[in-house]
Amino acid sequence: MIGRIHGQLLEKSPPDVLVDVGGVGYELQLPMTSFYQLPAVGELCTLYTHFVVREDAQLLFGFADKLERGLFRELIKANGVGPKLGLAILSGMSASQFLVAVQNEDVTTLTKLPGIGKKTAERLVVELRDRLAKFSQSLNSTDSQLLAGGIGASHGENAIVPLTGVKEEAMSALVVLGYKPPQASKMVNAVYRDDMNSEDLIRQALKAAL
Repeated sequence: MIGRIHGQLLEKSPPDVLVDVGGVGYELQLPMTSFYQLPAVGELCTLYTHFVVREDAQLLFGFADKLERGLFRELIKANGVGPKLGLAILSGMSASQFLVAVQNEDVTTLTKLPGIGKKTAERLVVELRDRLAKFSQSLNSTDSQLLAGGIGASHGENAIVPLTGVKEEAMSALVVLGYKPPQASKMVNAVYRDDMNSEDLIRQALKAAL
């Protein structure tokens, strides 16, 4: 199993990245909470990974730290939650927000995430409430650092695409995460400003959706 990679960040196209490790390019999908913490293209990065092998594909998912990867692994153990939905959950809200929603049995908030209806939200609460208790202290500490503007802060100079493609990039990322194209378009247009790069736009669109 591939558990961790360290190499040069070659491409960023949310939620996908390409990382060069010893001349081999690894394609990974990241939840947006991890994507926001990436350095600029050309710099070195370290990602903790989860490798999924299916009959039709081999998929590699990347995470900024072991805690987020651990939460992802607990999520995909839940009935009806696959890697794509797990990725969408961790992109739509921070790990701490998800943890609080589960602990408080906040089904209404969970159903605002793409692909989660009322029955799925109720099932997540029942299956994960006790299993996620071990993450509480560590995840809240990590999330506090991100909210304080540490490595997770957005940097204007690291825009992923030229300004003219910012909306398209953001809408494409939201569709990959499970939102319908009309919904993604509405989310992006609702928060778009001329000074935004695609990371900023995705972050604000997902935040406004909750």
